[in-house]
Parts: sequence; C-alpha cells; structure tokens
Amino acid sequence: MTIAHEEAAIDAAAVDAIFTEARTANSFYGEVTEEQARAIYELTKFGPTAFNSQPLRVTYVRSEEARATLVETLANGNKAKTASAPLVAVLSYDTAWHEQWDNFLPAYNAPKAMYDADPALAAATGNNNAHLQAGYFILAVRSLGFAAGPMTGADFSAIDAAFFPAGEQKSFLVVNIGQPGTDAFGDAKPKFAYKDVVRTV
Repeated sequence: MTIAHEEAAIDAAAVDAIFTEARTANSFYGEVTEEQARAIYELTKFGPTAFNSQPLRVTYVRSEEARATLVETLANGNKAKTASAPLVAVLSYDTAWHEQWDNFLPAYNAPKAMYDADPALAAATGNNNAHLQAGYFILAVRSLGFAAGPMTGADFSAIDAAFFPAGEQKSFLVVNIGQPGTDAFGDAKPKFAYKDVVRTV
C-alpha cells in the first residue's frame, strides 16, 4: 500500500486500475461496444479546460476502409497494433473551438474577442487544452476496464488530409483501445521519484 492508496478518496482497486497498475498496451483483444465508446467520452468531458472550452474532438475509427487509411499514416512499429485493436480513436482539436463560445460559456463571452483577434493564440489554446483532455480520455478508458495505447508515431498531416480535409480539426494522438493481449506489456519502465520532480516554495 502506497501513500497514494492511503490518501485516495477512491478504493485501492480503482487507484490500481487507473494509475499504479495501468500500463500502455501494445496488443489487444476483445470488443469495445458503442455504449462503452460513448461512456469514455461521457467521462472525459468532465475534466477541466480553460474557459470550459472543451476543444477535444474524438473520431472513432471502426470501418475497415477507414482503419486501413489510418494504418497507412502510422510509423511501421505502430501499424500492426492499430490494425488489430478492437477500437481506435483519433484525437484532434477543433480549429474553430472559440466559435462555440455561447455553447460552452454563455454567461461570460468577453474573452472570445481575444481569440478572434489572435489566430495563433486560439490555435495554441485549442491544442493545449485538447492535450489536457487527452489525458482525461486515457484515464476514462482505464476506468472502464480497458487498456489504452496512445501513439504519436504517425504522419498527422496525412491523417488530417484523410479525415479532416477541410481543416476543421487538427489531429495529434492515436489511441488504441481494448483488453490487453497476453504480450501487451514489456518490462515496467521507471518513473521519477517525488523528490526528483517536486519542490515546495
């Protein structure tokens, strides 16, 4: 039992499933239903973002044609993983996320003008907060009893051309989802200790 387990408000099994025993999977089996795929997002959406902006967009890739297109954009070491995963998600951010302001923060829209006037700031904010939501997405996958295999080894320009040709979204992560296969995990990788990364000022 670690201090994380002792201090957690959730039970030890949940701490293990979401954090301490969870690992990035490299092979998968089983099925992820439409209801489970929806539940992943329904949990993800509650994580905080700047101004409640929620710029993350999720594209679940299920059809054989779409899966084959996606696989071709991946680094060679990632192709087989994605070809065989029960479910694959392409995570992206909405490039016009700030145009949805009245939907995500209708009571306070004054900051919208700042993003309207600065497209680079709008893009950076959308990208940064979608990455934040990607972390919630992975934890949501784990909380439903699945393993996640997030990957950045891909040609995201090619993914955007294939899946978002109008430029309405910019992809940044591919996540394989399913039950971990028997050979899903290699040796555990070291994690930095508290004393190495945390200071109090």
